[in-house]
Amino acid sequence: MSSTSPIPSLRGGAIIAIGSPDLDRKTAIAQETAARWFARTLSLRSPLDATLPERPGRPDKPELTPPTQVQKRSLHTLKGRIALLHAIAHIELNAVDLALDIVARFATEPVPNSFFDGWMQVAYEEAKHFKLVRTRLNDLGADYGDLPAHDGLWQAAHATRNDLTARLAVVPLILEARGLDVTPSLQAKMRETGDLESAAVLDVIYKDEKGHVAIGAKWFRFLCAREKRDPARTFHELVRANFRGPLKPPFNDIARAEAGLTPSFYRSLTSTSHA
Repeated sequence: MSSTSPIPSLRGGAIIAIGSPDLDRKTAIAQETAARWFARTLSLRSPLDATLPERPGRPDKPELTPPTQVQKRSLHTLKGRIALLHAIAHIELNAVDLALDIVARFATEPVPNSFFDGWMQVAYEEAKHFKLVRTRLNDLGADYGDLPAHDGLWQAAHATRNDLTARLAVVPLILEARGLDVTPSLQAKMRETGDLESAAVLDVIYKDEKGHVAIGAKWFRFLCAREKRDPARTFHELVRANFRGPLKPPFNDIARAEAGLTPSFYRSLTSTSHA
């Protein structure tokens, strides 16, 4: 799909996608920008790039409420499965914008082009996930926007808008890694209820999210090595400074380790830790 606005550069395409309130257009521009960057037909930046918006473009719905007011329902009911899929769609949509924001916000950082390759791969796959989940919602007679959602993911990332190392600590290594912890049980519950189609969507997401955490861990370690900082100690400092509350077990230690996130990073940041 070709966007109605010309894409001036990688940064410019990311900014256009972030700012779009039309979610079909947002995901299409994200994926087109990624494809053109991978084909090396875009420059990294251009004088024609628009200004990065303070917040991503969104449609009028869903209504945003505090996280504590978002209802939880049993997955053994259709309404419960729709509510879960709606929450996942909201997470994936935010993940599209967060991956693009890393590219656009930090486009002047002295990092190799392979850094931007990684995050555009993430943006492309998060757009794929959003479309998969939204299609599944449609199959069940629902759509994204039908239920309230919360703004916690964007707020958590906003605190790290001026520090790339802190952004990598919070977004891929906390928020995305959390998906590795919770998704396997959700996959199992969907299969228990006989909803194999939704379970298959979660399978795709889980497989890709391992790669996203690995990209975050790779570049977090790269930045720490360049600054001669210990990665685990730096992670602890940045999380305590930029993320509210403790990390919540149980952790999927195996999947986290496969992505390069070892227990020395996160075990001392739980509510039961006295570190």
